[in-house]
Amino acid sequence: MSHASAPIPFPIVPAPAEPGSRPSPRWNRQQPSRMPSRRYRNVYDRVAVPLRGDERSWPEARITEAPLWVPVDLRDGNQALAEPMDPARKRRFFDLMVAMGYTEIEVGYPSASQTDYDFVRLIAEQRIAPDDVTIVVFTPARRDLIERTVASIEGIPNDVVIHLYTATAPVWRDTVLGRDRDELRRLVLAGGRDLLELAGHLPNVRFQFSPEVFNLTEPDYALEVCDAMTELWDARPERPVILNLPATVEVATPNVYADQIEYMHRNLARREGVILSVHPHNDRGTGVACAELAVLAGAQRVEGCIFGNGERTGNVDIATLALNLHAQGVDPMIDFSSIDEIRRTVEHCTRLKVPPRHPYVGELVHTAFSGTHQDAIKKGLAEHRRRAAELGEPESAIDWRVPYLPIDPGDIGRSYEAVIRVNSQSGKGGIAYLLEEEFGIELPRGLQIEFAKTVQQHTDATGREVTAAELLEILRVEHPEFVGSPD
Repeated sequence: MSHASAPIPFPIVPAPAEPGSRPSPRWNRQQPSRMPSRRYRNVYDRVAVPLRGDERSWPEARITEAPLWVPVDLRDGNQALAEPMDPARKRRFFDLMVAMGYTEIEVGYPSASQTDYDFVRLIAEQRIAPDDVTIVVFTPARRDLIERTVASIEGIPNDVVIHLYTATAPVWRDTVLGRDRDELRRLVLAGGRDLLELAGHLPNVRFQFSPEVFNLTEPDYALEVCDAMTELWDARPERPVILNLPATVEVATPNVYADQIEYMHRNLARREGVILSVHPHNDRGTGVACAELAVLAGAQRVEGCIFGNGERTGNVDIATLALNLHAQGVDPMIDFSSIDEIRRTVEHCTRLKVPPRHPYVGELVHTAFSGTHQDAIKKGLAEHRRRAAELGEPESAIDWRVPYLPIDPGDIGRSYEAVIRVNSQSGKGGIAYLLEEEFGIELPRGLQIEFAKTVQQHTDATGREVTAAELLEILRVEHPEFVGSPD
C-alpha cells in the first residue's frame, strides 16, 4: 500500500514587530515588516549626487543612434563562471561576437591567468581578429601586471586598448586598499605612467581608465582622478582616452547614475579627446535602465555581456539594450537575426542556461497562453497580413503594430509557430489560430465557442498544455463530420 507524502507546509511569516502605527490611506493595509532595513543607508547619504533640479538635461534627450557596444564576456563574464571558458570555448565565443558585428571586444585579463594570456597570444599569432576589430585587455595599476599585459599584446596588428582600473570609492579606499584620497591618486598616476612608459610608443595602442565603483565615489574626486589621467595620457581627438565609469555594485535608482554620468560629461577636461563609457552591473535589476539613461546623459560607449552574465546578478545585458533600440526604430548596429543560434552558442560557452522569460531571447517571450492576449495577437497578425497584401509589400517590410509583440519574431529568426499555445488559460481565439495555422481549418464562430469549452474541460482535467496535433484529435472526436476521419 503506497502512502502519498504530506505536502510540506509553508512557513508562517511572523507578525510585524510594531504593527499598525504608520499613517497610510485606508486602501493600503501593509504593515512594517521585520526586515532590518534600517541597517542600510540610502544612496544620498553615501555619496553626493551632483545635479539638482533643472541642472540636468538627460530627461529631455533621445537616443537616436547606437553607442559603441563592447562585450566583456571573455573577461568580466568569464571570471564570474564556476567553470571558466577553456580556449576552445573562448575562441567560439570570440568568433560569434565578430560575426554579430562587434568591433571592440574585451578579450581577457592576461596577467590574471595563463589561459587568458594564451588567448591573447592566439589573437596575436594566428591573426584571428578582422582588421576592423579593436582588442581590449584588462590590467590593475601594478607595474608587474602591466608589464605582462603589454607583453601579451606584442605582435597584434589590430588597434588595441589597454584597460587600467583601480577602485576609488571610500569603502574600497579605506577597507581594501588602505589609502586616503591623495595616496590613491598617486597610485593611479603611477600605474598610468608605467603604462605610458611601456606602451605609449606603440602606434596602435590606446588607453582606458576605470575608477572602479565610480557610482559610490565622490563626484569631485572621480573628476579629479579622471582629469589627471587624461592629462597624463595627452587625450586628444586623434588618440582619445576611454574613461569608463562603472556602476560596479548597483546601489541606486537609474536616475542617480544618469546624474553622475551627466556631471562627468559636462565637467571633464579635454572632453573632445575622451570617449565616455559606462559599465553597469545589475544588483538591483535595473542595469538596462542605468545604461539607457547613461547614454541619454552623454555616454558614448557601453560595456556589458550578451544576455547579462557576470558577477553576482550579472553585467548589463547588451543584447537587451541593442534590441530595445531596434524596437524603437534605431539600428542597433549588431545582427541578432539568428538569436536562437546566438543563445545556443552563449549557453555552450558559459555552461549557463538563458531563462525562458529572458527579454527577446527566452523561449517563451513571444508566446501567449492567455485567451485575451491570443485573441488580440490573432487579429493583429491577420491585419498585418492583410495590410501587406494591400500594399503589395512583403510582410517583413511594413510597419509592425501587432498587439503584445514588441517586435516581429521574424526579425530575430523566430517563426510564428510558438506565438500562441493552448492551456487552461486560453480562449477560442488561440485555439482557432492554431487550427488555422497548422491545418488550414477555419472554424465557424459558433463552433469556436463550443469547441473552446471542450478544450477547457480537457486542459482543466489534465493540467497541461495542448499541442496543435492534440487539438485536431479532440476536434475529430467531437466533430467528425467537420474534420473527417484520419487517413
